[in-house]
Amino acid sequence: MPFACIFVPDFPVAAIVRAEPELRMSPVGVVEGKPPLQKICSVNEAARGAGISLGMTKLQAELCDEVVLRERSGLQEATAHAALLDCAQSFSPRVEDAGADTVLFDLSGLEKLFGTVPKIARQISRRAAEIGLEVNVAVGATIEAAMLAAHGFSGVSIVPDGKEADFLGGLPVKVLFADEAASAEAGELLEIFQRWGVRKCRDLIALPESELSERLGQRGLALRKKACGAGPRTLAPSDAPLIFEEAIELEFSLVLLEPLAFLLSRMLDQLCARLQARALAAQELRLELTLEDGSFLRQASSVTSHQNIEITRDNKLSERNPTIPDQSHFENGDSRGTFRRNIHLPVPLLDATTFLKLLQLDLKSNPPGAPVVKVRLQMKPAKPRPGQSGLFTPSSPEPEKLELTLARISGVVGAGRAGSPELLDTHRREAFEMRHFTPSLAKIADWQAPQDLVTALRIFRPAVVVAVTHESGRPCFISSHDSVRFQTADSRQIRGEVLWAAGPWRSSGDWWEEDAWVRDEWDIAVQEKAGIALYRLVHDLVGGEWMVDGTYD
Repeated sequence: MPFACIFVPDFPVAAIVRAEPELRMSPVGVVEGKPPLQKICSVNEAARGAGISLGMTKLQAELCDEVVLRERSGLQEATAHAALLDCAQSFSPRVEDAGADTVLFDLSGLEKLFGTVPKIARQISRRAAEIGLEVNVAVGATIEAAMLAAHGFSGVSIVPDGKEADFLGGLPVKVLFADEAASAEAGELLEIFQRWGVRKCRDLIALPESELSERLGQRGLALRKKACGAGPRTLAPSDAPLIFEEAIELEFSLVLLEPLAFLLSRMLDQLCARLQARALAAQELRLELTLEDGSFLRQASSVTSHQNIEITRDNKLSERNPTIPDQSHFENGDSRGTFRRNIHLPVPLLDATTFLKLLQLDLKSNPPGAPVVKVRLQMKPAKPRPGQSGLFTPSSPEPEKLELTLARISGVVGAGRAGSPELLDTHRREAFEMRHFTPSLAKIADWQAPQDLVTALRIFRPAVVVAVTHESGRPCFISSHDSVRFQTADSRQIRGEVLWAAGPWRSSGDWWEEDAWVRDEWDIAVQEKAGIALYRLVHDLVGGEWMVDGTYD
């Protein structure tokens, strides 16, 4: 039963480099702690060559001009770890989360899907590189052999079955404690091995078991067995939640939208790679920006500190970056504001270019209004849409292009003014709301026009206010204002004698609300200069106005 282990060397540095790929070839050191007591906690190989070592203070490391120093980011390490789990779960359903920088999984039965074991190992390494991580991949017949090889050898390693002791013998004994947290016991054992002259795993294997047991007990025998690539350890699979999120904490705040779009493009590429590895697509984009100064979000003293406040403010930062803030949230105990935007997609998509354009159009219409110091981007996963359509189904635009077109239209006419109208469950005339446009080809293909349609009412929006003359309680003459004309072939006015009238039909609703309505409706025939026209006449009993809200064509 082969097992695979993925190990990320210098994980805090790898998480930083994943967010800033331009630092991949540079010496990088990660510091942690409170100033001025910050110390180096992780360095890459280039930084070690430049003389930077663990435990060195930040002031000492700054003496080397070549080294790039970054503060440790738990947020970026969490997203890098989630990406590492996605890489493993794209190959096997049995995955164990062995640590922030280590993942174990079972390769049994995968040969028919991915090929031989060496080919699978190379594919794992290549997929990890696609999500921005440089990893060590090792495959062995036991979990201990795979873990030791991943921690001790760079690149891809295949531990021969039955020859684990010979293959792992050249590794230093400190690799035996690589999967354990730093402890006093591990330090004592390494010191004992140092005094005994045990430097390599083969030196520990060569020690007699009885004498080793007398001096170190069962712990010593377990370490010797581990050095041979054997042990009682079993895989403990974990089921990680499907959360696809990328986050980055900026060294300097961003004011303009152009550099923000550059960061979003990189994060979208990483998220799409993770979704593609899991055979999923995105149904919704959720963007969260932490702003540098949230003081403008404070309201009057009547608002308590534990309330979530949502307000807007009009402002312009510069001509190059016009900013009219949309929505900001003041969070508990944080002096910074949080700006959130959600983009719901009509169908599951997986195109980073389309996502970036949608976010750019949305941020251009609804800028954050303050410098950005932290970016968090999340995608809600969904199953990809099927690509095949029927032979007799009318062709439709690609969902990606249609979504971009609707986003551009919304940017011109305003949010909530472009989409599909949906009637509300009420008797109020023309009561509807705008929904996001989602084409349904099945409904279009199956729809057939009824055979009994004779006339159609063309609604005037807004309705035309008219003056009405009554005779015996029925309208006998109507006329609109001279300046009011409606769009027809001859742009005629509504004016003439009422030849025929049917009604009234009274309707009312929303009597339990403040905007209750009551109206009488008539169908009338009016003698005009161009001939006889049919109209829908409405008397608003609440406002007292007479209106013509449509004509029969």
